[in-house]
Parts: sequence; C-alpha cells; structure tokens
Amino acid sequence: MALFKIIFASCLLLVIDGALLPGIPFHATEVDPHPQYAFAYNVQDGLTGDSKSQQEVRDGNVVKGSYSVVDADGTLRTVFYTADDNGFNAVVQRGPVPVAVAPPAPAPVPFLG
Repeated sequence: MALFKIIFASCLLLVIDGALLPGIPFHATEVDPHPQYAFAYNVQDGLTGDSKSQQEVRDGNVVKGSYSVVDADGTLRTVFYTADDNGFNAVVQRGPVPVAVAPPAPAPVPFLG
C-alpha cells in the first residue's frame, strides 16, 4: 500500500507542476462544446450461447441508450437508461428470452408430370 501512495503522490506532483514528465509541457486538448455520437452492437454466438446487445446515442449533455444480456438464470435483462443535467436514470426489465421464429417453409410445388 505504501508503494501505491508513493506512486500516486509522484503522479499528482507531476500533474500539479504542469508537466507529465520533466521537460515535456502539459497541453490541454480542445473540448467539443456539443459532443455527439451514436453506436450499437449485437452479439449472438450459437457456439458459446453468448447473447448481448447495446445501443447508445449522445446529443450534447443528453445520453440515451439500452443494453440487453441473457443472465445466468436464462432470463433476458434489458436496461434502458438516460443521463442528462438531471442525473442518471435506469429502468430494468426482465423477461423470457425471445425465441427466434423460423420463416415458414415454401409451399410444395405440385408435380405436373
């Protein structure tokens, strides 16, 4: 624990001095006044049974998204969340995993021979 305190204090002093390393000045990066992004992913691995997804959108100070994961007990947990100037809010829903429905088989073609 003492080693951690020494390393933390050393790093803190380097930042307070305005340089990450001696002789290398610290430069602040530009901050986007209205950050925006959107991303999503979906994993359905039949081999391992891994099943999860997430999507998120940010527009300025507002972030909205959701993620789903199949829990160890076999239920689907979906979390819908928002984060804005009022704080973070999450709503959790649990339910059965949706069963994939196979498309209907094509109608047989009559033999005309």
